Amino acid sequence: MKKLENKTALVTGSDSGIGLAIALEFAKNGANVIVCYHSKKERAKDAFEQVKAVGGKVKLINLDVSSEKDVEKKLDQVIKEFSGIDILVNNSGVNGSGIPIDEMDTKTFDTTIRTNLYGTFFCSRKFIQHRKSEGKPGKIINISSVHEEITAPGNGDYNASKAGIRNLMRTLALEVAPFGINVNNIAPGMILTPMNQKAVDDDKVRKKAEKNIPLGRAGRPEEIGYLALFLASAEADYVTGSTYVMDGGLMINIGQGA
Repeated sequence: MKKLENKTALVTGSDSGIGLAIALEFAKNGANVIVCYHSKKERAKDAFEQVKAVGGKVKLINLDVSSEKDVEKKLDQVIKEFSGIDILVNNSGVNGSGIPIDEMDTKTFDTTIRTNLYGTFFCSRKFIQHRKSEGKPGKIINISSVHEEITAPGNGDYNASKAGIRNLMRTLALEVAPFGINVNNIAPGMILTPMNQKAVDDDKVRKKAEKNIPLGRAGRPEEIGYLALFLASAEADYVTGSTYVMDGGLMINIGQGA
């Protein structure tokens, strides 16, 4: 029996990169998958076809995780159509602005926080309400970042959002454990996705960054998918409140030579 047979998973931001890799891995393992996208419809259609090709029931929805109303409406629709959601992956997010805090306008900061942190809050709240009302367990997996712990100049908006996800996860894990709902984070380092497009396109940019990674290479999206599968499966029923760092050793290498 496949690890996620008869389970339904909603993966936000699953039209590319890490989200798509997770959606594919879940579908390969028997899950029904709701593929979510925000703005790139054609790319999302391609992602939908990829996930559909590997098995399971698949649905494509447009979801703005920064909108409380949209999250409530779309998740209600999906819950009704699939008779529930068993697994929520909060992957949707935007990158840092690259602007120093003293030069950053409020709109820029607000956009990052609302997408990355509020989006995780809105989706998690709705999912938990649903699972509790059904009296059923569930799994929440947040895709945070090594920047939930380490910081980078010019990334104040992103750093703050990911650090917020870390403690939101830990709080939720305590609150919902009595209901059999597990909550964990995956904190990727440098993964070759559209968010790191320069490194994908330019070998020099990638190799320069890889010098800081003890394993000597950037990660692949499917590697995050393998870890997400574990956390979504029954094998991880005793795992909650944890961040799983997948960065090739980058975080433990920070500060060398100090």
